[in-house]
Amino acid sequence: MRNYFYLAFSVLISGQAFSQVKDFRQEKPFPEKNQKAKFYTVQGERHGPSFFKKETFPEVEYTPGESLTFDQYHTVEVMYHWYEKWAADYPEITDLYVIGYSYEGRPIYQLTITNKKTGKDTDKPAAYFEGGRHSGEITSSESILWLTKHLLENYGKDEEITHLIDTKAIYLRPQNNPDGSNLYLYTAQRNRSTVKPHDNDRDGLIDEDPEEDLDGDGIIYQIRKKAVTEEEKKKANFIIDPEHPSGKLMKRVFPGKGDYLIYTEGIDNDGDGSYNEDGVGGLDLHRNYPENWRPDIGGDLTGRGYTQYGAGEYPLSEAETRSTVLWILSHPNISVVNSMDTRVPMHLRPPSTSKSEERMYPEDLAIYKEMDELGLSYTAYPWAGDVYETYATRYKVNRMTGDPLKPSPLFGHGPDFGYFYFGSIWYGDELWNNGAMKDYNEDGIYDDYDGLVWDEQENGGRGFKSWTPFVHPELGEVEIGGFHPKFFGQNGPTWQLENWAKKQALFNLAMAKRLPELKVESPVVEKLKEGLYEITLQWTNVGGLPVALEQAKLVKIVQEDRVSLEFAKELTEGYENAKVKIISPELYDKTIYAGHTGKGEFKTVTFQVEVSGDEPVEGKIKLSSTRGGLFVQEFKLN
Repeated sequence: MRNYFYLAFSVLISGQAFSQVKDFRQEKPFPEKNQKAKFYTVQGERHGPSFFKKETFPEVEYTPGESLTFDQYHTVEVMYHWYEKWAADYPEITDLYVIGYSYEGRPIYQLTITNKKTGKDTDKPAAYFEGGRHSGEITSSESILWLTKHLLENYGKDEEITHLIDTKAIYLRPQNNPDGSNLYLYTAQRNRSTVKPHDNDRDGLIDEDPEEDLDGDGIIYQIRKKAVTEEEKKKANFIIDPEHPSGKLMKRVFPGKGDYLIYTEGIDNDGDGSYNEDGVGGLDLHRNYPENWRPDIGGDLTGRGYTQYGAGEYPLSEAETRSTVLWILSHPNISVVNSMDTRVPMHLRPPSTSKSEERMYPEDLAIYKEMDELGLSYTAYPWAGDVYETYATRYKVNRMTGDPLKPSPLFGHGPDFGYFYFGSIWYGDELWNNGAMKDYNEDGIYDDYDGLVWDEQENGGRGFKSWTPFVHPELGEVEIGGFHPKFFGQNGPTWQLENWAKKQALFNLAMAKRLPELKVESPVVEKLKEGLYEITLQWTNVGGLPVALEQAKLVKIVQEDRVSLEFAKELTEGYENAKVKIISPELYDKTIYAGHTGKGEFKTVTFQVEVSGDEPVEGKIKLSSTRGGLFVQEFKLN
């Protein structure tokens, strides 16, 4: 049952207005809504600080403007403003509701787009697109926002979009981690997870060692420390990259062969020799899915099995992931999903723990490969493919050791849940590329060298802070600098935002346009002889996908397409004396099971009905397809 979010303070029931139940306690506003507060507070008990200095970034729009543009990133509140406005402006094709609540209690908005006059969303083929699961990977949310605007503003103007909304349902969730995103956009913190306390380094202390903005510029950069002592020289694992003449770029080498140590900006709060290893939160919502889940670090008591950093206490332990999975399972009409992140530019799909050919049906893999190519045609990302092999070995060789890279598993991952558990097309695409627009030094790798060259040539050098001397309270003389972590590393500079949001959104739209689509003909009634009729229904899947992947058939997430007849109850009562008897099929439930309609497949089914008397008889023929939709048409006999 949907938990709809209403903005009104009263509801109308049977013509009378009733006030909503009101809590006697004063509502405590979330810190992003408290304009007077100088600090941003996060909930939960932790051994480190739970409040951080509020920041205002020029790259972020904190208050909604009169029009929505994509030359700034948008806070959760600004996104929600537009979703509320769109729901009011387009009531015939939208439903806005709260799908769940975050760890801190913030609502998680979701929007359904479909033409309500042509049927319920659950009676149509559907696609679901989500952003913002990782708090700092906000480009993904912007892509959902861009797609929403594009769909609504072009309905009734663009023929393909109009047809899509008339015949399909599109579910859009711009921000699945509002707690983490707000902390990221209102403070210097570079958190990637939810804000739920988590012992990242398993030292018995929780969130005790966050990053600190030591130089007060509002941004957490890197620290480079020249190795001076013998102990430092044994650990030093960075040198100034000789390939780049600026001296800005650092290159990793083996410990003891470097000149520098690199830290993230901050201090060693817990005195364990590591810097900023246990900041706010640490759970990874994209490692919390039930398919192939593994325990978090330390959860394998043998010490010989696999673990997964950030996995959570158990599958779906986190409210945000749970809201996604439980809602998805209640909507098996969904065939296509993309739950997006940043910052490896890649169309990322299952499998995450095995090679594609080892576990995927060949027919399904062929469809996924078609989608890979479709995605690349819109985005021109360097890669498209599975997590386990393509992603893990995309550079073939470990640059430090020279060893060939091996496939690497990722557990509890969304795309694996999407395919193996839910039987759908499910991507976890990554947007943005740290500025590595092309391989400038032609070494076959898109890395920081390429990002720095592009920043200097095309971005005015704004993505990199030159190394600046600073006296660290523990390390002594150091330098602070490096790539801007928020608006160059994880996400692009604002003038690049719309390009990345748009091209990814257009790929998602292209996938939605390939949803299965059953074109159902009007039923044909033929009188075979007095009192005996034949009723025939024909349909063709004119969409770009079958109504069920082979995996969906295996795990029984979809039922066979089936056709049945409906008559008034009094006409079919009385068994052999009934006025209307369905003679064929002879099955007791009188349903024709038609298998799963493939792409381009034509199907026909025929019923035989015996009618007593001369009075006209009205009936309905119903085609039910889990992912192809529901179709009901009327016919007459006699």
